[in-house]
Amino acid sequence: MTMGENEILEMDSLSDTEEPDGDPEFGMIEEDIVYPEEFLPTYHSIKEGSRVTKTQLTEFNDKPDSLFFNDGVRRIDFILVYEDEDKKEFEKRHTFQRRKRRREYFEASLMKMGVALEATRSVIDEKLTFIKVHMPWDVLCTYAEVLHIKLPIQPNDLSSHPSPWRFFSFITKHFYPNEELISQETEFFTAPFEKDRLEYFYIKDQDVFFTPSMRSRMAYYILSRAPYEIRGNIKKFGISKLLDGGVYKAAYPLHDSRFNVKSTEQGCPNERYLLYKEWANPKSFYKMQPLDLIRKYYGEKIGIYFAWLGFYTIMLALAAVVGLGCFVFGYKTQESSTWSKEVCDPAIGGNIVMCPQCDRFCNYWRLNSTCEASKKLSIFDNFGTLVFAVFMSIWVTLFLEFWKRYQAELEYQWDTVEFLEQEQPARPEYEAKCIYERKNPVTGVKEKVPYTACGRCVRVSIGIGTVLFWILLILASIAAIIVYRLAVFFTFSSKFRNQDMKELEPLKEYVTPQMATSVTASLISFVVIMILNILYERVAIWITNFELPRTKTDYENSLTLKMFLFQFVNYYSSCFYIAFAKGKHVSYPGKPVYLLGEYRNEECDPGGCLIELTTQLSIIMSGKAIWNNIQEVLMPWVKNLISRYCTRVASEKVVPRWEQDYQLQAMPKLGLFHEYLEMVIQFGFVTLFVASFPLAPVLALVNNLFEIRVDAWKITTQFRRIMPEKAQDIGAWQPILQGIAILAVATNAMIIAFTSDMIPRLVYYWSFSVYPYGDHFNNTMEGYINSSLSIFNTSDFSSLSRPIAENSSTITTCRYRDFRYPPGHNRQYEYNIYYWHVIAAKMAFIIVLEHIVYLTKFILSYVIPDIPYAVKEQIKREKYLTQVILHETNLKLVTKRLKPPSDDALKPTVTKGDKEELELDF
Repeated sequence: MTMGENEILEMDSLSDTEEPDGDPEFGMIEEDIVYPEEFLPTYHSIKEGSRVTKTQLTEFNDKPDSLFFNDGVRRIDFILVYEDEDKKEFEKRHTFQRRKRRREYFEASLMKMGVALEATRSVIDEKLTFIKVHMPWDVLCTYAEVLHIKLPIQPNDLSSHPSPWRFFSFITKHFYPNEELISQETEFFTAPFEKDRLEYFYIKDQDVFFTPSMRSRMAYYILSRAPYEIRGNIKKFGISKLLDGGVYKAAYPLHDSRFNVKSTEQGCPNERYLLYKEWANPKSFYKMQPLDLIRKYYGEKIGIYFAWLGFYTIMLALAAVVGLGCFVFGYKTQESSTWSKEVCDPAIGGNIVMCPQCDRFCNYWRLNSTCEASKKLSIFDNFGTLVFAVFMSIWVTLFLEFWKRYQAELEYQWDTVEFLEQEQPARPEYEAKCIYERKNPVTGVKEKVPYTACGRCVRVSIGIGTVLFWILLILASIAAIIVYRLAVFFTFSSKFRNQDMKELEPLKEYVTPQMATSVTASLISFVVIMILNILYERVAIWITNFELPRTKTDYENSLTLKMFLFQFVNYYSSCFYIAFAKGKHVSYPGKPVYLLGEYRNEECDPGGCLIELTTQLSIIMSGKAIWNNIQEVLMPWVKNLISRYCTRVASEKVVPRWEQDYQLQAMPKLGLFHEYLEMVIQFGFVTLFVASFPLAPVLALVNNLFEIRVDAWKITTQFRRIMPEKAQDIGAWQPILQGIAILAVATNAMIIAFTSDMIPRLVYYWSFSVYPYGDHFNNTMEGYINSSLSIFNTSDFSSLSRPIAENSSTITTCRYRDFRYPPGHNRQYEYNIYYWHVIAAKMAFIIVLEHIVYLTKFILSYVIPDIPYAVKEQIKREKYLTQVILHETNLKLVTKRLKPPSDDALKPTVTKGDKEELELDF
């Protein structure tokens, strides 16, 4: 297909009876509703059946790093890629000609809106053609005003507060990006752009006034709203639908250079190269992130993610140090633990015969067989863990409060302070379904919406019902895993007790039926979690699309809530089961509790359920981190490797910048959603169950140090340049983090109270070790093991539970973990007074701890202001300047025009003297 500069053709309109090509219908749209002038001021419709201008085709100029049209003047702001329909097989040409008509109409619409286009053939694949998109200055000014983009009005004249670390700059400079490569940018006061007041904005050079990310954002705004087909009052529009329908193969902004080679092109900022060298390169793992450059190159949305991730990682360092200290304390004191010594002592633990933990085929066992398990438990179940749990409750409050302050600073620096939802344009998918009319409750103006109030209620109800169904599906899978645990425990118990297990000789003392069951169930749980994640993600996206949120922020917040609710149940349900359900309803050996009337309810490991919870957390956290890194690193790298192999060209061929980027992977539609979700789930593990696993912050810190660089390396080297987007904060993730922080106080208090043995030990130490309940003169932990185990008469076994082992007839009594009266007592096998003391102590502990921690959190939230004082001053100063420079100008112009007409008064523009008069000496 040859396309000359002035070549035009007649637009073929599809008849109503023509076979559709499979593209989804956008629906009936009224032109004056879909394209209001304030949202698309340069739009001019092309009438059905009229002739359309075709894009000029040019040859590649052999400049591989060029970011301009062939004239070297017009900058490339966006790239569109399509496969030439005339080069398809003859029998399929009819279908592809329809795509060709849509594409040519779409490009003609763009040119009619003032956008410049230039086409170039691929040097690798002759079927591909690349359309270069350029936004002229006048179009940029128009859409900068439409999108309320804030631009400089004058340099920031407020003195910045010196850093407290400036005295150690000779050390700290090595942990920051090289200032010779990435220099500090000048700070400006900014205001929303207004095309009619250009002279009041700080414009030194029109070519760099709008940054490349701003230009790409405005180009995408037009691309997502330009029509590609009109039939009567049916209008189809938007680049996203053309991409889905195969009309275009790709659409993306350009990287400014190769990531590992500096561009020699004049005017190229080489920001991608600098980001790789000082940020994405694994060798720079110890350096702080160049957030301003990240924001400038990728936009505020990517910048705020990496700012949050970096801040979270720095705060994790403090938690990791304290958690590691708690672990070391437990490790050092495990040999001196009195109750652990009693378990391992042959004269105490060796003489205590424990009751079987399953029916018939399980045998009696000696308490000292769990010696190693009790030592491991003492590492995590000690007073240091209690202190650490309280510390983490305070830490999470400090993290959220200081993040709000840091986020407020970034909001001001990145001009998102007044970024309101009204400034966000409606999604094209939303606009396309607007067929109902309503009165806007804010403006009172009539507007089009895609559904009635009843229709919206139906959509939301269907969404909620679907989410609840999938949550019930997760709970069903958890119930299935519980049944598996009960059934497999029986098998492991009979095998481990009756066989010598010589093949496990090195690990024999560590392997118990409970541990084997817990590990295998955790692995199965992890696999089920991953499978359900993949399935539910598709369902959540479908539901959110069906709900039709108005803006992209609304869309992401709705999807975030659905995905997190599902992931919360998916990841944490097994941990909640172990922490708060397992072993809590087992009764006593003579009258065990059965699940479904068949499976005997599962008991905790002889060392307690805390060690099982620790095992579950370590498996899920480490498995999740390994799986995510495989997905994030290997998959894009392998795909790019295969793509380069399939499209390899002779070494003498020069490949242009846009074609190099085309060979990279496209960023997923959900963007950084999965990265946020991964970190928030990790945040939940670090805070919700930290009382059982003090090393969780250490593992999270190590993972995040890799995560920052992996994400940076991935988006800088393996993906096409991400479409820059505006964002004020981390969105719906902020309230989710706050909800987790509140819940973490309750879960950790309950883990210490109900899952660990800390409260029973404290009750024994202060009350039951001395008179009137104990025989010791001073408070001590001696005798705790004996007091924590109740006695059971083996003759009271039911016929279904009685062990059938050979030596079982010689044993008259056995012990089990509970606080009940012994056989022969007038209230035998009922709870004793020790039990009620422990329950009262547990409830008192939970109430006191929660109130103390919540009060502390409230005080910290009140004392620490969300916005630093210096930032408040700068915001006030900026608003004042905007008021004076941009708004008071109107008053002076009106005053002059009210004077008697003269030659000077008839001049439509403000003179230089007038402008100088407005410049105030602040």
